[in-house]
Amino acid sequence: MGKRSIPLLAIDGGGTKCLVVFMDRQGNVLGQGKGGSSNYQGIGKDGVIRELLFGMEEAIADLRQKDDSGVPQAEIEVECAVFALAGLDTEYDRRVITGLVQEVLERLPIRVKHLIVENDGYAALLGATGGQPGILAIAGTGSIIFGINEQGRTARAGGWGHRVGDEGSGYWIGKQAVMAILKAHDGREPGTRLAEWVLPHLGMAHEEDLFNWMYGPDYSVEKLSELTCVVGQAASAGDQEAQRILEAAAHELFIGVAAVIRHLSFLDKPFTMILQGGVLQNEGHVRELLMRKIQAYAPQVQPDEARKEPIYGVTAMGLAYLQVQTPAEA
Repeated sequence: MGKRSIPLLAIDGGGTKCLVVFMDRQGNVLGQGKGGSSNYQGIGKDGVIRELLFGMEEAIADLRQKDDSGVPQAEIEVECAVFALAGLDTEYDRRVITGLVQEVLERLPIRVKHLIVENDGYAALLGATGGQPGILAIAGTGSIIFGINEQGRTARAGGWGHRVGDEGSGYWIGKQAVMAILKAHDGREPGTRLAEWVLPHLGMAHEEDLFNWMYGPDYSVEKLSELTCVVGQAASAGDQEAQRILEAAAHELFIGVAAVIRHLSFLDKPFTMILQGGVLQNEGHVRELLMRKIQAYAPQVQPDEARKEPIYGVTAMGLAYLQVQTPAEA
């Protein structure tokens, strides 16, 4: 079996999907694949291995289909591999995730010379801002806020996972909706019509079914996060509790953004503000309320769109590494 040298392998693995690309030094895509969630805190270690393998095997198949090297089924030698994965929040997480990545690589016909393992939020920040001063707020299944200033110093807030954090995220909104339904069912809080949207969405008839699902084998963080859309529908229909939940989500996200603004001394300086993730892209009420709060707190903020998708932040890290290598090292 021969060998095929590939400069870069880049993996952007979030709480919803995992994108895998092989690239040359000019940033051209040579092969790509896609897997599911790669956050080990949500789907477990075996789940991460399964989804990474699926995405990488698909990318390898795509690479070989386009291969004109004349070497059939060649082993792939990667100069630099960058894995930007959700769930990397502490040094312990880094050790765990690095171990999972190494196990995945051992199962594939890939040999990596240099491995970089990073948080997916940091990669998304680089892709969104192009490395320029700015803050990226992500609220999808989970939530996190990352920022970078003119000196290249970074700061983050949130991103501590669904058990102790992820405020303002889809998961958090879904959980608040379930809590509101059960409290209203008990008579502990004023009535809400949220059950009229949530129960049919989940294929349920009674509030007790909701309780059983939350503690049963079919429950998942991702499924709970999907309730965000029906909370939005209830809010649009005038349900006050649904509106309160979305307003609280915006406020929780603002608290995180404000912390990063202070850490990076952006209060009286211009900076770009980018909002990403399903909650902020699909729930206009949350997005608009959050931006109003930020503009009142830091008047020089400049709302902007992401310059590139998160995967480009991942590839930027890898290409930066390749650029500083001498020909002998590369």
